[in-house]
Amino acid sequence: MRLWSSGALVSVCFAAAIATGGRAASPPACDPGNGGLKLPDGFCALVAADNLGPARHLVAAPNGDVYVAIQQNRSDTSGVYALRDTDGDGKFDQKELLGNAGGTGIALRNGYLYFATPNSVIRWKLTAGQLKPSGQAETVVSALPERGQHEDKGIAFDGRGGMYVNVGAPSNACQNPDRRPKIPGQDPCPLLETYGGIWRFDENKTGQTFANGTRYATGLRQMIAIAWHDGALYLVMNNRDSLDQLWPDLFKPQDNQTRPAEPMYRVDRAGDNFGWPYCFYDYTQNTLLLNPEYGGDGKTVGRCSQFKPPIVAFPAHWAPVALMFYTGSQFPKKYQGGAFIAFHGSWNRAPAPQDGYNVTFQPFSGNKPSGKFEVFADGFAGRTPLMQPNLAAARADGVAQGPDGSLYIGDSEKGKIWRVLYTGK
Repeated sequence: MRLWSSGALVSVCFAAAIATGGRAASPPACDPGNGGLKLPDGFCALVAADNLGPARHLVAAPNGDVYVAIQQNRSDTSGVYALRDTDGDGKFDQKELLGNAGGTGIALRNGYLYFATPNSVIRWKLTAGQLKPSGQAETVVSALPERGQHEDKGIAFDGRGGMYVNVGAPSNACQNPDRRPKIPGQDPCPLLETYGGIWRFDENKTGQTFANGTRYATGLRQMIAIAWHDGALYLVMNNRDSLDQLWPDLFKPQDNQTRPAEPMYRVDRAGDNFGWPYCFYDYTQNTLLLNPEYGGDGKTVGRCSQFKPPIVAFPAHWAPVALMFYTGSQFPKKYQGGAFIAFHGSWNRAPAPQDGYNVTFQPFSGNKPSGKFEVFADGFAGRTPLMQPNLAAARADGVAQGPDGSLYIGDSEKGKIWRVLYTGK
């Protein structure tokens, strides 16, 4: 989703030039060691904010302000932090808190700041030049389903009045009881009536409820990493867990370390079905396979041939949490039009080390992936090997593009916000 027009970007650059006596503003200085991040040659980073709490998605305004969603129930603070750099050093020195409920999805759209909590989407009207909205939030959608597991919501806009919200499934593979060894999956899975998909709402109407939405895509477990790009909705899904623990006769620990993949999907039309909970995409065989809860043995395709496959796949249990397509020009051409994905990192690869604490780049050509993904930003875990997720120094949980084309990355452990710049040096 493009967050500013070319005219807005020109206005920002013009304002910066005025602030520096008619000269273009110099980029801020990066931190020694890039604030702990490992980046490709030619890139550097600075810590623009710290200790915000469990930061989730973030978005940058045309004037350089940044808005950060703070998760609820993990700290004394929740809501949205509005951040501003008043002296041009790259560090946010002004901070305002909006709202009193935590959430994940956040976006700027047509003069409004949108924020997705586990059970609603609200918005504030923003006045140009103001950091904090002066009015009260209004509710766009209420009564979104939440049942504890996979309740976080992401949001995306199609530019034609459509607002898309994920509704994650409160389950691993639709067992009842859930996550128990050798329990078959419910068939058909009743959760798919209300969960496990993307719903579309009207961005211009307030007072909607979940019942007013239209199910746009189904067969998805949890997919807060969503974005609209080049005429279609893209998402990266958190796949199922515990193949070896739930089905030890069929799968070994090494299978759980490599299977299943975290898939990226393109929703081409309303009604697309991607196969959860009946199938999982196998990272080792590059195909959709039948889940053991539905008679699969790690080799059988069965009914999975009827569902849409991913357009690209990432390693098992990396836990995708945010997706952004790069529309700027500061980064080299190879990054332009490609996707940045924030991966939160695994929790269930034992006895192997945990993995996937990074921001990954997937090149695109038009609306299709073009080439293999690469880890763009690493070093979040802070220690190698990492055996327990709670020992990670940081976990990437948001990506956003600044008006100058720099990349902001958020962290859900301590609430750091990095700003990544390309210097070419």
